Amino acid sequence: MREGLPSERRLLALAGRDSGMANPDTDQDETLLRFPCDFPIKAMGRREHGIESILGEILERHAPETSADALRSRPSRNGNWVSVTVVIEAKSKRQLDAIYRELSEHELITCAF
Repeated sequence: MREGLPSERRLLALAGRDSGMANPDTDQDETLLRFPCDFPIKAMGRREHGIESILGEILERHAPETSADALRSRPSRNGNWVSVTVVIEAKSKRQLDAIYRELSEHELITCAF
């Protein structure tokens, strides 16, 4: 685990997406979301790491209908960091869990929410 960062399980629990509790049969019962719905995803990382491309590749696997034009980048005040936000049409809790799991496991993504 990277120094100073909370564990993936803690981040998922804080976000209400504890990966240990996923059950595809009760997808609607485990969340207040009603699918399909528009859902914002944000990832942050060092500017030089190409976070936009990383998020785009992950979304291509899990939400292929999302256009690359939908990604919005915003650099930090000093230009060292970048946050990338995209709104996808989420189809299920399982889909969101898969996206967040992959973002959380990527070594160049500092934070995903």
